[in-house]
Amino acid sequence: MVKVVSIELNELDFALLQGYARDGSLPTFQRLLSTHDLIPTIAETDATHLEPWIQWITVHTGLTFAQHGVFRLGDIVDTDLPQVWEILEERFGLHVGAISPMNARNRLRHPAFFVSDPWTRTPTTGTWDLKLLAEAVAQAVNDNAHGRITFGSYCRLAAGALVNVGAANLPTYAKLAASSRTKKWRKALLLDLLLGDAFIRQWQRTKPDYASLFLNAGAHIQHHYMFSSRHYRGPLANPSWYVEHSVDPVGEVYAIYDRILHNFLTRLPDVRLLLCTGLSQQPNVRVIHYYRPKDHGALLQALGVCDVVGIEPRMSRDFLVVFASDAAARAAQLQLESFRAPDGSGVFSVENRGRTLFCMLAYTSLIEAPFSISGSGCVVSEFETMVSHVSIENAVHRSQGYFLDTGLPRSGSATAVPLKNVFMHTLGIWDTSREKQDTNLKKEIGS
Repeated sequence: MVKVVSIELNELDFALLQGYARDGSLPTFQRLLSTHDLIPTIAETDATHLEPWIQWITVHTGLTFAQHGVFRLGDIVDTDLPQVWEILEERFGLHVGAISPMNARNRLRHPAFFVSDPWTRTPTTGTWDLKLLAEAVAQAVNDNAHGRITFGSYCRLAAGALVNVGAANLPTYAKLAASSRTKKWRKALLLDLLLGDAFIRQWQRTKPDYASLFLNAGAHIQHHYMFSSRHYRGPLANPSWYVEHSVDPVGEVYAIYDRILHNFLTRLPDVRLLLCTGLSQQPNVRVIHYYRPKDHGALLQALGVCDVVGIEPRMSRDFLVVFASDAAARAAQLQLESFRAPDGSGVFSVENRGRTLFCMLAYTSLIEAPFSISGSGCVVSEFETMVSHVSIENAVHRSQGYFLDTGLPRSGSATAVPLKNVFMHTLGIWDTSREKQDTNLKKEIGS
């Protein structure tokens, strides 16, 4: 029976990547692109729905946003949507696994392994070292904007890494770790390389029929540093205080992904690889700054927000706040929405969900001392000390993504397909008809 691995390269921009492939920097990508079709995929047309946590649900369920209705990261846990893993398990009797799929719920009966993304609360299934690694990665990702990792997470990360690190990658790990203090994007490279090694170890231990690996460093670094790519041709540039002009973080993450793909092709030589990006990115046309609260609880207290029961930080600027009652949440919403920056712009955006508020630090201009915000008779001075600068948003989402299947030879076809078709194509691999297996992608492309 065929063994399939889906590598989810979140938002990877193959239009940009192909420049590096052509100049010889990415030999593994170049080999794959020369022997297999790179199929464009098209996601939602509504810009408000072009978020990865929405579109990866489409990949995992075959449902558009209008059909699945999940708008926020982490909200998949409140649904019973059938996902690709449990469908393969229940319908075809397959042994399946996943590491860090975005906005996915662990509903499997007997998974080979399952680790959620760092922002979604769902059970982890796997060996002790995988569980330690999952805890450490979640903490590291959520605190990355503040440049801190707790001592406990370092210990868990080290313990998990000792078991999972691929020996051939040790020099790369050492180089990334040694330079990550001054070149902070390399922490993301190290984590994705480690997830790749952990996935290979778990796969070799359990031999699942289908398993997926989600990697996010590419999306993260493109958003932060696309202006610094040697293949970027736009008019904007990152300031030297933000990133040295002599470095190319985008080229670095593409090179790490090339190494990861090489590891998969050499260590799992008989596996059929599916590559999918969900979305992709394109250069931003203006300068936008993103910020994240350093201490969400302390900030809410300073803002005069009361009756908070719990806080769940999400990706980048977002955080969920739980209140004692609907009335307390409504009062907090009015309080948060009242705050204005010195230029009159709103500071927070809020979505009311009854007892919970989904909040975003929405101010996108540069925050420099002295910076005070005010609202509802409350003034918060030195606001700049309460937030961390996350990024200058170099790139924005676009609907086009990319898909590649090493189980099908190159035909020269580049016809764009709906993103939802990736789901049916994946299920179709296990169709009992050999003819349908061989022609499935063409049928899906044409539908």
